[in-house]
Amino acid sequence: MAVNLSFFLNLSFVNHIFFLCPYIVTRSTKEKVNEYIITAIGLIIPFLMNTLGGSLVFLFRKDLSGKVNSLFLGFASGLMIASSVWSLLLPSIEQSSHLGNLSFLPASIGIILGTLFLVVMDKLIPLLLKKRRKNQHYSMKSSTKLFLAVTLHNIPEGLAVGLVFGNAFVVGELSAFYSALWLAIGIAIQNFPEGCAVSFSMKEQLKSNKKSFIYSMFSGLIEPIMAILGIFLSSLLSGIMPWLLSFSAGAMLFVVAEELLPEAKNSYPQSNISGWGLIMGFVVMMVLDIAFG
Repeated sequence: MAVNLSFFLNLSFVNHIFFLCPYIVTRSTKEKVNEYIITAIGLIIPFLMNTLGGSLVFLFRKDLSGKVNSLFLGFASGLMIASSVWSLLLPSIEQSSHLGNLSFLPASIGIILGTLFLVVMDKLIPLLLKKRRKNQHYSMKSSTKLFLAVTLHNIPEGLAVGLVFGNAFVVGELSAFYSALWLAIGIAIQNFPEGCAVSFSMKEQLKSNKKSFIYSMFSGLIEPIMAILGIFLSSLLSGIMPWLLSFSAGAMLFVVAEELLPEAKNSYPQSNISGWGLIMGFVVMMVLDIAFG
């Protein structure tokens, strides 16, 4: 059976393999070591900052009061709304600029698909668990949806880091690696409050600081995994990144509207502290996205 070699040679990870062979030979050892170190730092630092943010839950030994919980849920809502706009939707539209007046299309469709994904998961998971638990009723809680939405949000962020480092290997210049590192640092700074938001939201459901921290840590672990994948599949993924970005935005916005904001208000209805939390979270993430995006 004939094999189409051109198909395999066009695959990004094969290109990287063929490219890195002469690259390893021709580049000086010191330059290679520096570039690999920068890449390793760039891949791991977003995860470390997410983990650091999640660890703040250990500062609160007791259950959160209704007032504090309302503030944190509002803050998490603001973070997610701002992150959806600046980190996901605007880049999605910008990367679709070649469509001209239809550059909004991937972002619009992606939002709807991301929302539908969570709606389907909300229906499907309880059905599966109902069968396993002998028809006992189960519903996916808001903190679980938040964990799922933030994890989805971290997938395109990790891929974005991998794409720029993959491009740096192709360029073969140290300055390209430093540019990729700055992107990773910017995402890492944004991951700190996100990790905090996941751990505190999970605390309300799990009643355990340790388990909440582990959930927060795992929501960020997906980033270095996706970043490594992004390095080797950079040319293949660039075309679908606008869809992935807006898909994640849709999931996050749905969780905010459907779960976080109603729960934030119900936690302490006699005050508008949840609204102030939302404004604070939105402003913090907006500043981080613009300053380090």
